[in-house]
Amino acid sequence: MTETDSRPRVVLGVGGGIAAYKACEVLRRLTESGHDVRVVPTEAALRFVGAATFEALSGNPVHTEVFADVPEVPHVRIGQHADLVLVVPATADLLAKAAHGLADDLLTNTLLTARCPVLMAPAMHTEMWEHPATRANVATLRERGVVVTEPASGRLTGVDTGKGRLADPAELVDLARLLLVRPDALPRDMAGLRVVVSAGGTREPLDPVRYLGNRSSGKQGYALARTAVQRGAQVTLVSAHTVSLAEPAGAELVRAGTAEELREAVHKAAEGADVVVMAAAVADFRPVSRAAHKIKKTGRDPDPVALTRNPDVLAELVAARAAGQVIVGFAAETGDSTGDVLEHARAKLRRKGCDLLVVNAVGEGKAFEMEDNAGWLLSADGSERAIALGSKSRMASDIWDAVVAFIEA
Repeated sequence: MTETDSRPRVVLGVGGGIAAYKACEVLRRLTESGHDVRVVPTEAALRFVGAATFEALSGNPVHTEVFADVPEVPHVRIGQHADLVLVVPATADLLAKAAHGLADDLLTNTLLTARCPVLMAPAMHTEMWEHPATRANVATLRERGVVVTEPASGRLTGVDTGKGRLADPAELVDLARLLLVRPDALPRDMAGLRVVVSAGGTREPLDPVRYLGNRSSGKQGYALARTAVQRGAQVTLVSAHTVSLAEPAGAELVRAGTAEELREAVHKAAEGADVVVMAAAVADFRPVSRAAHKIKKTGRDPDPVALTRNPDVLAELVAARAAGQVIVGFAAETGDSTGDVLEHARAKLRRKGCDLLVVNAVGEGKAFEMEDNAGWLLSADGSERAIALGSKSRMASDIWDAVVAFIEA
């Protein structure tokens, strides 16, 4: 990297676990999105992935020892110059060394000298993750401001299955990019909160093949679930149709197809929850009847499709909520001859009775199916604030900031 290179500088630490091969996908995603990445593996990591692979994907040299390239003092300089240190995977051994300040190789030295955000993504067998020593080390690191992600549940090495699987590389890159633009985005200020988030678009069947649906990708709802988990909340994600999104590590995922199915799942999950966020795009209408067989194309015009109104899930949640439960709604608006986006949103906030309302102006190239989002956050107390264009995880962090402030008020 030259002195004029303004690309964000990421140190990608790689621990010695089988999940080290997934670090290659993290590396590829970071470099392709314009980041300058320096890979610092442990010696054990190189038993799983060779240095040549990391060098080819990053374009930077790879060393493990503090005595390599001594005149450049890499054991100090790499950490000092980094904008972010991301460790994938963070093994139990590496977490222990980081928690206790050990520095026996280039990566652990880098962790000691870094003054930038540090994101560590654990991967290990369930018994190792649940061991009191590991839990204490994770707690210590989090107290120092290190973001230690929750691992996913699923297939581990051999025949074992359980919690300890590395979070999806796309999720880790998303969290890394979030910390680069907002280092304080993932405080552990939601610990102890039970949160329900709905996401995606419902599908209302016409026949076994066709349905009425919408363009919601589910990305904003998944970003809300993902960031809430990393801020310490216990999260249930009720997901309608999405566009091949990775399950957020640490969240309980409940699938729903139609508006009625989502309604049932959200009401069930909301019992005893502290916060409910209705980010799903729930269809307002559904066909009165569903054809048992595929509707055939004939020589005559098709019969009109009769529609009936779906239940208003957000309004039902507001009416049924227990004392103290915070409810956040979403409004996708376009504006029309009767009012602009904000005017319609203010009316919806009054009509629904929720505590906070996130407003998106939608249309071609806006909100739906996009990587970035912008909008407004309206509160029942009449306050309003604009949310600048940024990643959907950035918007999710802004929303959780508002929710936490609302609870503490």
